[in-house]
Amino acid sequence: MGNLLRHWPYGCSRESRRKLFLGSYPITPATDIMQELVRHKWAGVKVFQAEDEIAGICSAIGASFAGNIAVTTTSGPGMALKTEAIGLAVMTELPIIIVNVQRGGPSTGLPTKTEQSDLMQAVWGRNGESPVVVLAASGPGNCFDMAFEAVRIAVEHMTPVILLSESYIANGAEPWLIKSTKELPKIKINTLSEPNPNWRPYNRDNDTLARKWVVPGTADLQHRIGGLEKDDCTGCVSHNPQNHELMVQIRQEKVTRVAKDIPLQKVKGKEATKLLVVGWGGQFGILFGAVNDLQKEGKNIAFTHFNYIQPLPMNTAEIFAQYDKILVCELNNGQFANYLRAVLPQFTYEQYNKIQGLPFKVAELKEKFNQILES
Repeated sequence: MGNLLRHWPYGCSRESRRKLFLGSYPITPATDIMQELVRHKWAGVKVFQAEDEIAGICSAIGASFAGNIAVTTTSGPGMALKTEAIGLAVMTELPIIIVNVQRGGPSTGLPTKTEQSDLMQAVWGRNGESPVVVLAASGPGNCFDMAFEAVRIAVEHMTPVILLSESYIANGAEPWLIKSTKELPKIKINTLSEPNPNWRPYNRDNDTLARKWVVPGTADLQHRIGGLEKDDCTGCVSHNPQNHELMVQIRQEKVTRVAKDIPLQKVKGKEATKLLVVGWGGQFGILFGAVNDLQKEGKNIAFTHFNYIQPLPMNTAEIFAQYDKILVCELNNGQFANYLRAVLPQFTYEQYNKIQGLPFKVAELKEKFNQILES
């Protein structure tokens, strides 16, 4: 992943016209990102190796408050330490990107082995009501696109974004055509730089509900933010019960509305009706290969793979309704399947799980798919 993220400075600082800041602490298998970005000081990238995971993310929050594209990188154990600060980013509504290159857990677990172990941690692993956007890269070549998407969504919607990768991706490689900055969409900065007597820190965009990103020190736009609950307009500390309920609902709705700003979900094998194989994250290539082989044999099987986890693409339920059986394949004990049961409970989800620190094999997947198709 690190060798692809070397192109991140182009996507951020030129397309959003903001500098890139990385505040992190070394941890396997995410350290390569920090080591790679150090090489790009010439592009205005700032890299801060903090004394621990908490300092890493807090420095990134400070950099975001100061108007930078702020990133912190880690793996599962580091995510646990960053949890409180992610809640602070949710409360202050600052754009920050948290990259989690997953490995086997729990605790220090299997540092050099791959696993899709942290999905529940990413989606729900914070105190209070703390919704964030969750994305997942599906291969080395896809890391750039999802990193760019993480920045775009974070900045345009003024929300923290968690980008999940996996050890299998971090240590993998594939041919990838470097993109020109001309191919990348402009990132729209929701900001103010001139005095506005009607401005309040938590005034919101009508469509996205995002607040303005105002750099501290801007003349006549002084404001306060922090971890205590905010008044829905002024940003001042508020303990009003109705205001707290309103702000909790607004922060959730802001993440929910991101679904309007992401691509619709795609399916390979739309003509199939019996079995839909569902995957997410870094097992894309293996799942695709197994399904593709069976489709060539004329089997009644389709495949859909998720990069956008929270919120899900708007046509997800429409896709699921077309198939008799839905099989969710993942390298954990059923985290995405359980997430789908929570957000789309009208469907029944079967599971195929592997928790050995190893990726799926095409042969074992085909055997499982055939069992279901023949049942």
